[in-house]
Amino acid sequence: MLHLRMITPSDRTDAVVEVIVNTVGTTHLAVLPGAARVPREDIVLCDVAREAGDELLHELRALGIDEDGSIAVENIDLSLSKRAEDAEEEAPGEGADAVLWEQLSEATHEESTLTVTYVAFMILATMIAACGVVLDNAILIVGAMAVGPEFGPLAGVSTALVRRAPKPAARSLLALLVGFAVAIAATTLFSLGMDALGLFHQDMLDNPRPNTSFIWKPDPFSFVVALLAGVAGVLSLTSAKSGALVGVAISVTTVPAGANAAVALSYGEVAQMWGSAEQLLLNLGGIMLAGVLTLYGQKLLWRTQRDRWRRAAKD
Repeated sequence: MLHLRMITPSDRTDAVVEVIVNTVGTTHLAVLPGAARVPREDIVLCDVAREAGDELLHELRALGIDEDGSIAVENIDLSLSKRAEDAEEEAPGEGADAVLWEQLSEATHEESTLTVTYVAFMILATMIAACGVVLDNAILIVGAMAVGPEFGPLAGVSTALVRRAPKPAARSLLALLVGFAVAIAATTLFSLGMDALGLFHQDMLDNPRPNTSFIWKPDPFSFVVALLAGVAGVLSLTSAKSGALVGVAISVTTVPAGANAAVALSYGEVAQMWGSAEQLLLNLGGIMLAGVLTLYGQKLLWRTQRDRWRRAAKD
């Protein structure tokens, strides 16, 4: 269940209440006239089944509540209520399959904005991965994958493309490209510094690396894994199972590929640099493609379930 808290202009409170009452899957409606102070308007509270949340938010935004008031949405972890159980049973589909597009857009917006913190995590993750590729240490590679924040912009691009929102797509793509460019440049300088200190050697990069050589040797499996990881990542976002994101992060070689490219660049190893770049682009493209296809599939599935429920309700 979701809990909605709205500040509504007084002249639209009745319309908001009517929308809530007419939306299947809502319950626990409360109206507090004049309770809000900034702005001085009404407060409307209600609970709604997750599978009916997207439709309700769409109707509320059509009334302009998001512009002239506010709409806050919270997940209810525990609701001991027979009315809530009935509301979930009445709503079409299953809550785990429902996509709250507004929530998804907001989540990906926060994770795909080019900020100092985002760039810092990209640089740190790539530097950790650089140590991993030079030492042929799989543990460091896995750690770098977990630290890297690149899935946020990837999910942001996919979401924006499905919602046909060019500005968010451009913002996410900018964060992705600038983040990797700055991280690779910083890691190249880091590699040169480590070499000057005698901690990195070119022989360490040229020697056989059974644990990490796959990073600069892309193959069809690289693209397959990227597709599967992209599907899992998007499903984890839309179903609020964020724990799966850790598995997604450590299953694709985006950050390690960027790190290997940076170290290879510092030593003039052109073959490894281009191989790593190909691996990086293959993974990024696979994740974005999978994200778009998954979101379109969820959109089609939910529309089919909703139409089927409406036909059954009429009968």
